[in-house]
Parts: sequence; structure tokens; C-alpha cells
Amino acid sequence: MSPIALVAVGSVAFALNLVAGRRRAAEPKFSFRWFLYVHLPVLAVVPLRQWFELNILAIPFLVGISVVGQVFGCRMIRNS
Repeated sequence: MSPIALVAVGSVAFALNLVAGRRRAAEPKFSFRWFLYVHLPVLAVVPLRQWFELNILAIPFLVGISVVGQVFGCRMIRNS
């Protein structure tokens, strides 16, 4: 597992979830769009992880960085 690939996929995961978190903050909690904004970035991150041949040990890191992106994105819109 290449650390450069892990940082690249992690950066993409963070950026996608940052945008999705901002959009999620404007939706009613547990609505269809709210769930969509939580889960949609996964559809981009999973193929990237497979394309860069990151093994299963990268998943906890990518999930963590995705959660951080969602939280930061949500806080960006609430603090503005």
C-alpha cells in the first residue's frame, strides 16, 4: 500500500465529504436527501480505493477522514 495513494484517495474523500456535509446541513435530518448526501461520496471513494489498489486496512482511515469531512462541511454552513 502506497502512502502517496492513501493520501491522494484520503484527500478526495475529504473534499467530497466536505461538499456533501455542507449540502447535508441544509436538509431536514433523516430525509432522503440527507441520507443521499451522507452516502453518495462512498460511490466515488470505493472505486478510487480499488483503482489505487489500497488494501482493506485503508478502509478505517478513509471512513474516518470522510466523517471529518462531513462534520467540517456541516459546521462551515452553520457558522456562517
